[in-house]
Amino acid sequence: MNTMQNPLQVAGKTYHSRLLVGTGKYKDLEETRLAIEASGAEIVTVAIRRTNIGQNPDEPNLLDVIHPDKYTLLPNTAGCYSAEDAVRTCRLARELLDGHNLTKLEVLGDEKTLFPHITETLKAAETLVKDGFEVMVYTNDDPIVARELEQIGCAAVMPLAAPIGSGLGIRNPYNILEIIENANVPIIVDAGVGTASDAAIAMEMGCDGVLMNTAIAAAKDPVLMASAMKKGIEAGREAFLAGRMPRKRYASASSPIDGTFF
Repeated sequence: MNTMQNPLQVAGKTYHSRLLVGTGKYKDLEETRLAIEASGAEIVTVAIRRTNIGQNPDEPNLLDVIHPDKYTLLPNTAGCYSAEDAVRTCRLARELLDGHNLTKLEVLGDEKTLFPHITETLKAAETLVKDGFEVMVYTNDDPIVARELEQIGCAAVMPLAAPIGSGLGIRNPYNILEIIENANVPIIVDAGVGTASDAAIAMEMGCDGVLMNTAIAAAKDPVLMASAMKKGIEAGREAFLAGRMPRKRYASASSPIDGTFF
């Protein structure tokens, strides 16, 4: 089966990689560049409130190593705790990036858990969609909330697998499956992935993609982990397309004896 069939499409654009990566927590810009190259990602998310993409001319600029002509930049609202702050941050990003409308919305509820503040997220999403943004939205794993965000007009819904930066993997696969099965927009797992097997599991479930940062940046060898994540995403997608064998309670011989004469 051709795994390039039905490639990832977000906001009318086609992507061959289903791995989306962040740019934070690396030791320097060179490690950032090498890890992102090794990941094969085409969409790279940038925390506007924490990263210099030109607003501070005297500081190193991320765009010197992550070129917009090579990657689709996905400015995000990390660090925002209200709809008002998130909307303001998105509008700043659009100005800095010459009218770039694709954005990742996240409105956090508190500093300890970094869980999304759902009522503020819904409010911000509605404002941004009306303002012409293509919104990829970080949310919890509630299927009802996911449906509401899709109905608002978000370009992709991004439920967490586990708390941001926890590396715990997918804690509630049944809710994620419910979201996937009822969605008409891409469902991209965001937050909680720890290693390549977590990414593969998300893809085997039928997720359209996985976004990660800490799982790569906090690894002992971030560049090697980025390569592993690329392979995990690809293997998981192929397994999903292939269709796994049914689970059985009892053994089944690999070489059946039915029809033999001895």
